[in-house]
Amino acid sequence: MEREIKGGFKTINPFTEEIIEKYTYITNDEMFDALEACHKAFEDWKIVSIEERGKILQEIGTQLKAHKKELSQLMTDEMGKVITQGESEVDLCIAIAEYTAKNAAKELEPIERELPNGGKGLITYAPEGVIYSIQPWNFPAYQPLRVAIANLMAGNGVLLKHAQNVTGSALLVEKILVKAGVPKGLFKVLVIDHDQSNELIQNEKVRGVTFTGSSAGGSQVAKVAGEALKKTVMELGSNDAYLVLDDADVEAAVEACVQGRIVNNGETCIAAKRFVVVDKVYDAFKEGFVKGMKDVKMDNPNDGDTQLGPIARKDLRDMLHDQVSESVEKGAVIEVGGEIPSRKGYFYPSTVLSNVEPGQPAYDDELFGPVASLIRAKDNEDAMRIANDSRFGLGGGIFSKDQKGAIELAQKHFDTGMVFVNSYGLAQPMMPFGGVKDSGYGREHGGFGLKEFMNAKSVMVVEE
Repeated sequence: MEREIKGGFKTINPFTEEIIEKYTYITNDEMFDALEACHKAFEDWKIVSIEERGKILQEIGTQLKAHKKELSQLMTDEMGKVITQGESEVDLCIAIAEYTAKNAAKELEPIERELPNGGKGLITYAPEGVIYSIQPWNFPAYQPLRVAIANLMAGNGVLLKHAQNVTGSALLVEKILVKAGVPKGLFKVLVIDHDQSNELIQNEKVRGVTFTGSSAGGSQVAKVAGEALKKTVMELGSNDAYLVLDDADVEAAVEACVQGRIVNNGETCIAAKRFVVVDKVYDAFKEGFVKGMKDVKMDNPNDGDTQLGPIARKDLRDMLHDQVSESVEKGAVIEVGGEIPSRKGYFYPSTVLSNVEPGQPAYDDELFGPVASLIRAKDNEDAMRIANDSRFGLGGGIFSKDQKGAIELAQKHFDTGMVFVNSYGLAQPMMPFGGVKDSGYGREHGGFGLKEFMNAKSVMVVEE
C-alpha cells in the first residue's frame, strides 16, 4: 500500500513489496494556483473549435501508442495489474480518444425547435469550466483519461486527484497529454490529501465533480459537493450478478464467468461477482467453474502467461480475506482458494464460495478481488429476483441460448446500469457506462459523458 510519511507518502510495488517512489503533498497555495491556471486556460479553450479539439484528441491517441509500454509497466509496478491487461487498458484509452474525436461534433450539434409563437428555439451545448476528477487506482490510465478526454472535448478544464498508490501513472498521463498539445494548465494532477480535496470542491471556480470509487467514498464527496451546489457524477462499487439460466450453454458460461471474475485481478467495479445459477444447471456449472478457478495461474504480473497478479495493497488484501472469513463464519463454504499464500507479494488466490446467503459479505457487499459468490436459484424468475436483491446496480450478465428472451429480461427486469448477454462486462467507447442505486449516477462514454458537464442552453428567438 502507499505509506503515509510526514507531508506525503510512499508508493509500494505489491509484487515485490518494495518502495517505488516518495511524494510530497503540494501546499494549498499551489493547489489554488493550479485551479486559477486551469480556469484561465479554460477561458481560451472553450472558444477553440470542436474540430481543433478533435485534432488534439487524435494526438492523445498517438502519444498513448508511443508511451504504451512505459505506461503499462508503470501500472503493473504500482498496482499489480497483469502486464498484458495493462496494454489492453491503454488500447481502450486510445479507442476512447479516437471515438470521441470522430463523434463529438455530431453529439454536440445544436438542435433547432419550433416555438408555439412562431419563433425559433435553439438548444446549444456550452462548456461549464473546471471539472474536478477524483479517481481510484484499479485502472490508473483508463479512469482519469475517460474523464479527461470527454471533458477536454467538451471544452472544459480538468484537475485530477488520483489514488495515492498510482501517483506515478497519473503524472505520466499528464505528461502524455501535454505532449499531445493540451494547453498548459488545462489538465493538471494535484497531489493533495482529503482535507485539501474538500476545500477545492468548495471553490467557486470548480463547476463539477466526478468521482469513481466506493459507495462510502462517493457519499462523502457528494455531500461536500452538494453543500456547495456542485453537480456530480458518481461511478461507484457493485456486486454484479451474472445469471446462468436453465437453457444456458454451461461450458461457455463457465469460461466467461471465470474470466469475468479474475480480470484485473478481480479488482473491477463492473466485474462478475455473484453467480446466480438456476437449479437445473447448478451442479454442472459449479463443477466446471470451481475447476476453472482452481486452474487460474497466479504469479508474476510481468509474465505474459500470468492470469492473476497481486492485490494492489496489503490492507485491501487483508480486508478481502476478512470478508471471506466472515462469510464462512456465517455459513458460506470455500470450494477453492480462501487462504493467504505464504509468499512475497500481496497475493490472494482465485476463490469460490458456495452456500452464499443474505447476511454474508459475499452476498451483500462488494468483494474487490478474485472471490466468486456462487448462489443457487430455483428457476429463472428466482434468479432475477436474487440478482436485483442488492443495494448495488452497476452491471450484470445473463447466460441463455434464448437471446431474445435474455434481451427482454435485460430491458424490462434487470435493475442495473449495464447488462451483458452471454459475455462478461467490459467498457466500450460507444456505449454508456454507469449505474443505479448505490452504484451511483451519471454516465460516461457513448456521447453521454460529453454532456454531463455541459450547459444545455436554450436560445429562443421571436421572428420579426
